[in-house]
Amino acid sequence: MFSPDLLKGRKILVTGGGTGLGRAMTEKFLTLGAEVHICGRRKIVCDETAKELMAAHGGKVVAHGVDIRDAQAVDHMIETIWETGPLTDLINNAAGNFISRSQDLTPRGFDAVANIVMHGTFYVTQAVGRRWIAQKLRGNVVSITTTWVRNGSPYVVPSAMSKSAIHAMTMSLAVEWGRYGIRLNTIAPGEIPTEGMSKRIKPGDEAGARTKAMNPMGRVGTMEELQNVATFLISGGCDWITGETIAMDGAQGLAMGGNFYQLRDWSDDDWTKARDSIKAQNDKDRAKRG
Repeated sequence: MFSPDLLKGRKILVTGGGTGLGRAMTEKFLTLGAEVHICGRRKIVCDETAKELMAAHGGKVVAHGVDIRDAQAVDHMIETIWETGPLTDLINNAAGNFISRSQDLTPRGFDAVANIVMHGTFYVTQAVGRRWIAQKLRGNVVSITTTWVRNGSPYVVPSAMSKSAIHAMTMSLAVEWGRYGIRLNTIAPGEIPTEGMSKRIKPGDEAGARTKAMNPMGRVGTMEELQNVATFLISGGCDWITGETIAMDGAQGLAMGGNFYQLRDWSDDDWTKARDSIKAQNDKDRAKRG
C-alpha cells in the first residue's frame, strides 16, 4: 500500500512505544524509512524493543526512559531529542486503564489513569508543538483515543474522561495551530487484543471473544490496520484532514456504543475477581520493574 521510502527523512516520537500498539506503529514507521524515538517509564523495555526492531529491519530506533506525568522530565526528553534535529511527527499512544465500578474508585486509582492519559498527553504535545511554532516548522500529531469519547463508557470513567480530554485537545489545537501548519488527529480503535488490555480491561475473558460475538463484522481489529491508518494520517496523503477522530472498530461503536455497558450484569463476586486479577497483574509488573 505504501512506497518503501514514504517516511524517509521523518523523525517520529511514539509515546508508550515499547509494547503493544505503540511498538506496532514504531515498526511500521521504521520499515518505511523513518527515524523513530520511543519512550516509556521502563527504559529497559524500550531498549529491548529498539534493539529487536533494528536487528529485524535496520534503521534507527532511539529509546528514552521518561514518566510523561512529569512535565519537566517530558520537556527534558524533547530538548534532548531536538539536539540532533526536530521531530516531524508525534504519536500520543501512552495510556493506562482498568475496569472498576466508579463507586469503588480511589483518588489514587483515578489519578493513575488521568495523569498519564490527559496530563501526560498534553505535556508531550505542548513540548513538541511550541518548538515547532518557535522554529516555524510544520508537524503532525496523532493521538490514540477510543470511540467512548462520543458517548462515554461506564466502568472505565477515568479513561472515558481523559480520552475525551484528548479528543477536545485535538479539535481545539487543530484550530489554534492550523495557521502554523500543525495538524492533529486521533484514531479511535476498537479491540485489538494486547497483553495489557486483556489483563486489565477484560480479565478472565478469552482475548477478543466478546468483541467477535457482538461486532457487526464479527472480528477484532488487527495491528496492521492500525499501522496503516496511522501511517496515512502522517503521510501527507491528505494534509487537509485535521481535528478529526477516526473510528476503526468495525462499526461496533455505532451498533452498541462500543463500551462496557454489558458489565452491568456483573455480580459483586465478578467485580471482586476482576479487582483481584488486576491487582495481581499490577504486583507482577512492579516486581519486574524492581
